[in-house]
Amino acid sequence: MPSEYGPRREGNNPGGIPMNGITDERQRLLPHGNGNDIMGNRQQIMGTSTTEYGAAVTLASKSQPNGMVNMASRGTMLTKSYSVHANGSASYLTPLQLGRHELYEMVPFTAVFGMQQKERNISRAFASYAADLDSMEADQLSFSQNNKRMSEAELNSRRSYTSLLLLDEFEMDAVLVTTPLIIAIFVAGISQFLVGYNTSVMNSPSSVVFQGHNTFQWSVAVSAFAVGGPFGAIMAGSLVDTRGRRGALTINTYTFLGGGILQTFATNMLFITIARFIIGFASGFSSVLVPIFLGELAPPTLRGTLGTLTQFCLVTGIFVSDLLAFPLATESSWRILFSVTIILSVAQIACFPFLIESPRWLLHRDKKSRRARLIIKKLRGLRHDHEIETEVNHFISASHAQSCGDAEERTNSGGAFVAMINDDRMWKLLVCSLILQMAQQLCGINAVFYYSTMFFDGLIENPLIGTAIVGGVNVAATYVALFLMESSNRRTLILWSAGGMLVSCIGLVVCLLGYFDKMASLFFVVTFVSFFEIGLGPIPWLIVAEMFEAKYVATAMSASCQVNWACNFIVGLLFPYLQKSLGAYSFAPFAIVLLMTIIFVIIWLPETKGTTPEELRENIVRSLSTMLQLSDESTNDADTSSSVGNPIDVEWRRAMDSLRRQEEEDMKRGLFNFGFQPIEQDGLSASESDWRSRITGGA
Repeated sequence: MPSEYGPRREGNNPGGIPMNGITDERQRLLPHGNGNDIMGNRQQIMGTSTTEYGAAVTLASKSQPNGMVNMASRGTMLTKSYSVHANGSASYLTPLQLGRHELYEMVPFTAVFGMQQKERNISRAFASYAADLDSMEADQLSFSQNNKRMSEAELNSRRSYTSLLLLDEFEMDAVLVTTPLIIAIFVAGISQFLVGYNTSVMNSPSSVVFQGHNTFQWSVAVSAFAVGGPFGAIMAGSLVDTRGRRGALTINTYTFLGGGILQTFATNMLFITIARFIIGFASGFSSVLVPIFLGELAPPTLRGTLGTLTQFCLVTGIFVSDLLAFPLATESSWRILFSVTIILSVAQIACFPFLIESPRWLLHRDKKSRRARLIIKKLRGLRHDHEIETEVNHFISASHAQSCGDAEERTNSGGAFVAMINDDRMWKLLVCSLILQMAQQLCGINAVFYYSTMFFDGLIENPLIGTAIVGGVNVAATYVALFLMESSNRRTLILWSAGGMLVSCIGLVVCLLGYFDKMASLFFVVTFVSFFEIGLGPIPWLIVAEMFEAKYVATAMSASCQVNWACNFIVGLLFPYLQKSLGAYSFAPFAIVLLMTIIFVIIWLPETKGTTPEELRENIVRSLSTMLQLSDESTNDADTSSSVGNPIDVEWRRAMDSLRRQEEEDMKRGLFNFGFQPIEQDGLSASESDWRSRITGGA
């Protein structure tokens, strides 16, 4: 049978095979011999808790063959460990499962660019916590059996081994990707690619699409994309809850397809404008839906990675549209340039038969959903019912922990928004988040992506080359930003970003005034985009996931998205007029916005670069002080007589019932140790010896 320590491990080290890739040499260095001994058969690292943290009191840890420890409590069969806590509840999860449980509750169900550091910090904090408990339990067991404490070197060795073993298992969740998840990533990634592609696709063919249009017609057509965005973001918040994540993604794809068909076969600028509005609607819809859809499918340790992947899909879409403009931005081929949206939408539709629904959404509608359990089985690569039920419990408890009152699953919950407004601290954080979204768009970045070809016309020989260079630098800078966010504070990155963009704006104005060669303007546009991508580009989105509690993240994201699209529309509509009226000073308004952003960050913006591992550890201790259980509803509704559970539950239920009866007999005879006084070493009767053997695991 699979190892109880992890759903993807098989056997309990059969034939002496080193576990988890650990060599025999490393096992010999461990105290207590082989890997099975040091981990208490791996299942019991966290089988008991400790009074050191003041909230959990270990009563007993009953070792059985193959490391299975069971206890019946309140009619619920516990197949993992027996540990009673201060509130009278019992633990039933292995250390690995407890760690995953904490990750589910502390990492929001949203795929956000750059969130990997937070995920790693939580994993390390829990691994350290579990390793400490394991070493203390091992020390107590050694003292009870041999009347000898473990040495400091042995404790450190055991602590290090346990921590590394848990981290290794957590890492597996981040690298094991199943086929259903790959298909979901592919479909969602195309949606984000289309958002980026259609952001920039109107940039290059401005002079060849329906020649003779005026500035107003073209600027309205371009900015119509941003008009549809906020409407799409609003609708997404409703449809993802009523139609499901998969259903909403289907609607989003057909919307992209309809807009692409209308844009490709348009007969005049009016149809182009309508098509841009529809595609903008789909893009706003996608910007809300995709992070939620992927965040609910992926394990917690993979959500930041998928958020990063979707961001790369977006900037790659911008770059690809710039590259395709070289052969296709002509009077005879511009329709082919627009048809890419149709082709990719059809590719998404072809994947729909294999696309899965979010198990979190299904479990919200019905906690007994067999469809949700089947999806979880395929999504996580699980094989046994008890593994699936454990994962289901992770989803249910995390959804409850991240809920706001009765609005547990509402992605754009009005209740959550009201709760944020009424909370003095939360509404200030919300204002900070919205101001950063305004700064991200009003700094003028989309003036570059929408109109760089028009801007470079007359400054460099081939404007398409300048636009492509900017698109390529945008992708490279996104990659650099990923590493900078690992090591730098958020406020520092935004200050460097806004400061660099401000200097670039000043340099660009100086170039346009004729003080430098006009080719230097390309350099300043490139630095403008580069500095944007290391700070003002990703941080306003990442900061939402870091600044708010997990239960507020989806609502804050939705509000931020709508403000972002509204400011996007303002820039897209007004920049052509700024260029005409201000000439060389067209980037001066953006410089003013950037200066105000710097002042705001210095004075008001809090630092949010994640909680330190020590603080996370304290949070985990507090969290585990009240033991993890199935919710009352799911526990009461559970059919304990069903086959759902460990395949050997029935056998161990009998064993535990027998053990319970023996303890009751000890209580009647006055031989049971309630913990008030130690039992004398001398003069133990046979029954008393039996009692001690049960307490110490048969030693």
